[in-house]
Amino acid sequence: MPRPPKHEPERGDARTRLLEAALATIRTKGFTATSVDELCQAAAVTKGSFFHHFKSKEALGVAAAEHWAETTTAFFEGAPYHTPDDPLARVLAYVAFRKSIIAGNLAEFTCLVGTMVQEVYASSPDIREACAASIFRHAETLEPDIRAAMRERRISGGWTAKSLAHHTQTVIQGAFVLAKAGNESALARESLDHLDRYIRLLFGCPLKEKALP
Repeated sequence: MPRPPKHEPERGDARTRLLEAALATIRTKGFTATSVDELCQAAAVTKGSFFHHFKSKEALGVAAAEHWAETTTAFFEGAPYHTPDDPLARVLAYVAFRKSIIAGNLAEFTCLVGTMVQEVYASSPDIREACAASIFRHAETLEPDIRAAMRERRISGGWTAKSLAHHTQTVIQGAFVLAKAGNESALARESLDHLDRYIRLLFGCPLKEKALP
């Protein structure tokens, strides 16, 4: 998930500064390549302050994933894709919104928890679980609209609202990986266009349809 607009923490809030530094640095360099010294320098805190708030770098990683989940939850709750009355229109508006915020350099729009879990899923179960909680909780927010769209359009088959919600995150996280591999944000936006087409096909919508009735 992309980062919502940053709010500068109070200079006295060392813990928040460390978390903000972690979000920025880990998305740029990765978790393994990010050192405690570098985080302290970026946050303008001492190493003693770091270990006052976090017993280890791994503990900082868990807290960073939780901080990411909290801030992105608020960001997406206020996003405009919730506005349409038609639940399928809301699902498609979500995809369009995710595409619209793929902007700036790669570190600005890629996902902290997606970046971390790819690195440490085997070596740090605690970080993996924190990242999983963030990703799956976000997917869950899409399920009611998908379920309502299936009900209204009498869609059934070998898939569920939950599985489609998970697939949206598979495409989005994969799009970020592809963008990093190609060093080109357009690759991620292209993947979101294909996700839009796929959802329209599932629900029997014309592919060139610009607005739902």
